[in-house]
Amino acid sequence: PTFSTTCARCSKNRRLRQKRVISERKLTRYFVDHRKVRVVGGQGGGGGHSFYSEPRKIFGGPDGGNGGDGGHVILKADRQMKSLSSVLPFYQGFHGERGGSKNCYGANGAYVYVKVPVGTLVKEDGKVVADLTQHGEEYVAAYGGAGGKGNRFFLSNENRAPTLFTPGEPGQERVLYLELKTTAHAGLVGFPNAGKSSLLRAISSAKPAVAAYPFTTLNPHVGVVRYQDYEQVAVADIPGLIKGAHQNRGLGMAFLRHIERCCFLLYVVDLSVSQPWIQLQDLKYELEQYKKGLSERPCVVIGNKIDLAQSRINLPLLKEQIDTRVIALSALTGDNLEELFLHLRELYDTYVKMEQSREQSPAKW
Repeated sequence: PTFSTTCARCSKNRRLRQKRVISERKLTRYFVDHRKVRVVGGQGGGGGHSFYSEPRKIFGGPDGGNGGDGGHVILKADRQMKSLSSVLPFYQGFHGERGGSKNCYGANGAYVYVKVPVGTLVKEDGKVVADLTQHGEEYVAAYGGAGGKGNRFFLSNENRAPTLFTPGEPGQERVLYLELKTTAHAGLVGFPNAGKSSLLRAISSAKPAVAAYPFTTLNPHVGVVRYQDYEQVAVADIPGLIKGAHQNRGLGMAFLRHIERCCFLLYVVDLSVSQPWIQLQDLKYELEQYKKGLSERPCVVIGNKIDLAQSRINLPLLKEQIDTRVIALSALTGDNLEELFLHLRELYDTYVKMEQSREQSPAKW
């Protein structure tokens, strides 16, 4: 029997196009979710030291201008950035120029902008100092030093010919830890070998590694589901969780934080195992222990591997045990993917309406 919600003419071709297999080791360079960065502000320019002199006006007085300020190092959230892989370990602002004669001030040093993905946490000594959650949001990571004073600044009635001038101040120096929390709309949550990576490959153009052993996925991957009205829904493939993940077992908290930013969750359950509803209970328990209320977000249960005989027997048993909607499909053969597409769009539209009712702009991809 078919599990499709549409007729054969309307449904898409079941033959999923084969994608080039890339090992997870090669994929690690594409996604980096944490970085240690040393930032140094630019040094201020020194003050000028000169005296005004021209014909018939020998004692013109001091005219050394102040030096320019050093440039800042600024972190800027950009929605085009999807990983911290392009962030370098060291950044320094440009230095200010020295003050010139004729009371000319030195030019300020240029700012250095570091583009980071939306959803980047900035930590210093274990404390969160910034959370860049909106496109274009900026945070000054290191301030540039102030420019020095020229000898003109020290002119007074008591000292008509000052020779004193000050050098520029050094820029601020900090060591920051950048941590990325994926800001996808939906998060695929499930145990290892539940078929999350295969499902993401089937519904999007993402190419996570797929193999018949646990913990194939070592890094989160984000795929984009595109609709005919040009709306795009981002789906994140979170590496498989195990019991005790909230205690940092397995891949642990390193990837639980990526689920925290998802608007709704897609629980992927392997229907071929005995008592698949136990998997759902364990997954919700791990999410609730990590952050209270995380398991109560809008969700849908995806029963994967429906092409197996044992899965067809367990499907009615799973529906009897839980109240959440269950979508039975096969990521391998493509059966019933259109039902997932339709329900995923319903969850996305509900999220957009809620954000608009709060007068907030929904996350767009």
